[in-house]
Amino acid sequence: MRARTRLAIGAIGVLAVGFLTGCGGAGSSGTEAPEQGASGAGCAPVAGQQLVVLTDDKKLQNSDNILPAINAKVAKPQLVAALDKVSAALDTPKLIGLNKAVVVDRKTSKVAAEEFAAANNLTQGLEKGPGGTIVVGAGNFSESETLAELYRITLTAAGYQVKVQQIGNRELYEPALEKGEIQVVPEYAATMAEFLNTKANGKDAPAVSSPELEKTVAALKAGGDKAGLAFGAPSAAQDQNAFAVTKAFADKYGVTTLSELATKCSGSATVLAGPPECPQRPLCQAGLVKVYDFKAGSFSSLDAAGPQTKNALTTGNASVGLVLSSDGALAVS
Repeated sequence: MRARTRLAIGAIGVLAVGFLTGCGGAGSSGTEAPEQGASGAGCAPVAGQQLVVLTDDKKLQNSDNILPAINAKVAKPQLVAALDKVSAALDTPKLIGLNKAVVVDRKTSKVAAEEFAAANNLTQGLEKGPGGTIVVGAGNFSESETLAELYRITLTAAGYQVKVQQIGNRELYEPALEKGEIQVVPEYAATMAEFLNTKANGKDAPAVSSPELEKTVAALKAGGDKAGLAFGAPSAAQDQNAFAVTKAFADKYGVTTLSELATKCSGSATVLAGPPECPQRPLCQAGLVKVYDFKAGSFSSLDAAGPQTKNALTTGNASVGLVLSSDGALAVS
């Protein structure tokens, strides 16, 4: 679905799913694998096609809510209001539905965005801005492209001449945004806050993002002020790390949250699946150990919450696996 240069951040509540994909990468670094120390019986994998996402009830993940990033020179009130119309309409289930339309149902991002805009009245009541050409940048993954198309629709309704341009990864499109080569791009609050933080203060700079959205956005805006960037309102939609089990597993062991997983399933029979870097990452296995005292009996090094991890869960070879909270396959049919 996407190719973001980090191990994604976040989790949502319990959702029924059939298939799951995800990604990993730099940005959530660690140096040592957590000690397993699993002395209990644990919870052996249970096969099943339906998956549920466990609630991150102790807030391991940071606030990676979607919001528009804007070149400060064009951040006029009418433009920001048009972008904020998209934020107001989005939550995580709706984002999952948009991703499903593209990844599962094979619609184009443009078609999916237009259908969503019509269903949610995104073009109604927008004040006309000063006009002019606006280039909306998009990352090189479908979710970003679909969000960029939503921005195109509302900005066009506000009187701008708009085109969408896929730029690539954040290392490419963020400098283009600063320079004004593009004027708007969909972003993720915690990820962008840390990107600007490390760009300005070095790769070892203390983290500025938080599980608390207000603190994350405040840090993001502070970094943006220095870079000539402004930000619109954050949406309720998040694209973050999550951890899934099969519904059969959840029903058998009575787990719906990560706290319950840790309490009931720490032990030798429990298998955690994720990307090779997961054991060292503070937002993956290392974080599960530190925040929840969850100790898996073993770790299965697979892909970054992609087909291999999905297959391990559904075939009964993994108890719990890393997924992403906005994956289109999480949509309830």
